[in-house]
Amino acid sequence: MSGVGSTEPPRRGGAGYARAGAGSFELRKLELHDLNDIERIERESYPTPWSRSMFAGELAKPSSLSLGAFDRGSGALVGYLVISRYVDAWHVMNVAVAPEYRRRGVALMLLQRLFELTSSDERRGYTLEVRVSNVGAIALYERIGFVARGVRRGYYTDNREDALIMWRDPVAEPKAEHEQAEAG
Repeated sequence: MSGVGSTEPPRRGGAGYARAGAGSFELRKLELHDLNDIERIERESYPTPWSRSMFAGELAKPSSLSLGAFDRGSGALVGYLVISRYVDAWHVMNVAVAPEYRRRGVALMLLQRLFELTSSDERRGYTLEVRVSNVGAIALYERIGFVARGVRRGYYTDNREDALIMWRDPVAEPKAEHEQAEAG
């Protein structure tokens, strides 16, 4: 397969490292050297893909968080998530998984890691838009606590399809056992 795999192996350890699923994927922060693989997955996933400069801008923005899932065997980038922090919410801007890795829990792992990394931010919930026809993604989002809150009519420029607006309340860090005992 042409274009599959990053020229650099994923970094091990550090804050962006997560053991996911059966240990077949590694999660870490995306970097500029990942742009070629991000673009490949984006083109395979969306009829109106983001441009390289849009991704580069998000990777450089201090208020954004961009995570990648890498195949432990090949080192290939297989999926990614881009989220931006706003005053009252984390906006899930983009989630995509390479076609050959779909339905293997990659998007779920990325979203769960996102919730772990942002759990100390108790005042911000999460929002996203998803095509009303994307029943698989809607089911995934509902399974992890997102609820439909509205519709953006004609949101997608390729075919004027509506977007379902979804929301999830903030994820609070679990209190330490002694704090729970004192409160209860």
